[in-house]
Amino acid sequence: MSSSSTTTEPTEPTEPTEPTEPQSHARLTHGQVITVLSGLMLGMFLAALDQTVVSSALRTIADDLHGLTAQAWVTTAYLVTGTIVTPLYGKLSDIYGRRPVYLTAIVLFTFGSLLCGFATSIHQLAAFRAVQGLGGGGLMSLAMTIIADITSPRERGRYQGYITAVFAGSSVVGPLVGGVFAGRATLLGLDGWRWIFLVNIPLAALAIVVILRVLHVPHQPVRHRLDYGGALTLAVGIVPLLIVAEQGRSWGWGSPRALVMYAVGVVGLVSFVLLERRMADAALLPVKLFRIRAFRLGTVLHFTVGITMFGAMTTLPLYLQLAKGMSPMKAGLATLPTMAANVAVTLVVGRLMSRTGRFKVHLVAGVGSLTVSMLVFATLRDDSPLWYVAIGMVFMGAGLGAAMQTITTLAQSEVPGRDMGAATASVNFFRSNGGTVGAAAFLSILFSLAGSRIGERLAVASQDASFRRLAGEPANAEALKGVLRPDGGVNLEDSAFLRHLDPGVAQPFLEGYVSALRVVFLTGAAVGLIAFMIAAWRVPNTQLSAD
Repeated sequence: MSSSSTTTEPTEPTEPTEPTEPQSHARLTHGQVITVLSGLMLGMFLAALDQTVVSSALRTIADDLHGLTAQAWVTTAYLVTGTIVTPLYGKLSDIYGRRPVYLTAIVLFTFGSLLCGFATSIHQLAAFRAVQGLGGGGLMSLAMTIIADITSPRERGRYQGYITAVFAGSSVVGPLVGGVFAGRATLLGLDGWRWIFLVNIPLAALAIVVILRVLHVPHQPVRHRLDYGGALTLAVGIVPLLIVAEQGRSWGWGSPRALVMYAVGVVGLVSFVLLERRMADAALLPVKLFRIRAFRLGTVLHFTVGITMFGAMTTLPLYLQLAKGMSPMKAGLATLPTMAANVAVTLVVGRLMSRTGRFKVHLVAGVGSLTVSMLVFATLRDDSPLWYVAIGMVFMGAGLGAAMQTITTLAQSEVPGRDMGAATASVNFFRSNGGTVGAAAFLSILFSLAGSRIGERLAVASQDASFRRLAGEPANAEALKGVLRPDGGVNLEDSAFLRHLDPGVAQPFLEGYVSALRVVFLTGAAVGLIAFMIAAWRVPNTQLSAD
């Protein structure tokens, strides 16, 4: 790199040639990197906040739009489009430059937010969330790519850590904001929940202004053909599998609809792999990248850690809300130890990586800490004190703070600069898919086991005359109406009845739920252990270049 610190964009040639390597970017000072980073963090905060805000208020939204049974599509639609376009953004940014493509992602996200704010049905909202996903899919991966563009390999972890910290912060802020808006019947003449989407508009406007002012990253055009066939076959392969991951629990994992989805997904993925091999360098996910050991290990670790991370982030709030009776907003506040540990460790690890150039020790420690957190959660009881839960949260936050940035650094460490956009997008693609698998699998395990375990505890409790008498009282009997099935089963579609039960009657339900959650967290620990062994025994202890 040259010693110049200019940040102006060079004039693009009218006939770009395909270089073996892009020209070196001008080295930016720490202050200039932080200025660029401020714009990136605003854009990424939009996408990260939106997901957590919507999840905390989804039940209220579905009730208002009379679509309780279809609410999962609101999440699935965003996830499907966001996942599919992620690798496409990487390729487009390699061709046209980071800034215009990043601005396009924000504009699409904002337009989708505006549409969502005025949706009149649950299916319309799902369609508009798909538009949001078209923009949201590029915000995280492009931010990581731009940081890789303007920093040396040794410095990347330090700055990417800030972005990881933003994601952690949104996981706490999101439920709070969602709870505030969803708790308001109306605000300025509109339903309170609609502001969950409309608040994105001023935030996006601010992000656009900041990016236009500060994001001037030199760009060497790279000639790529757009892999439309790859995008199509990837959609055919991924969309059915994401849908069945979200809907399989209600459909039945072996139902005819699920089997059709499996078959279509497999055909699509096989077609995608065959086509990508033929497309070579023009491929949406270039096969040559998987010949790079560091990139291959990074994608595997992102997928496995994504399973544990998103699975835990989905099920831990359920423990706080079910076993501890917290509202979504209070549950968000209770996860502050996760955010605090995440931010602190992210910043410390980033600085250590910048100073020493070593990242394996932090990667191994981070994945190990995340696995320990799953083991702590696997020992929870319905009456566990919050300080004990907080111990697990600290381990989880510290683990994610150390692991996520170092895995990204690992994946990028040996990738040529001209493929950085496609590589970073690919890494985020695998993390997103790992998260989908983790959330779906963990919830499936939870609800598959909870019914039988609650039934067992109810059968034991019913032998006690005092329990039968308490359960027969009018208020408790009314709350249990529709919950206890004639065949002895339990209807777990809605847990709101627990709030209206006497604690003595609710106890078997809480014990059954927590018993099932312990199995879920043990599963997370097993996946975390696999990731730990890969990190400890397969990742090389290399030193990052300072250039």
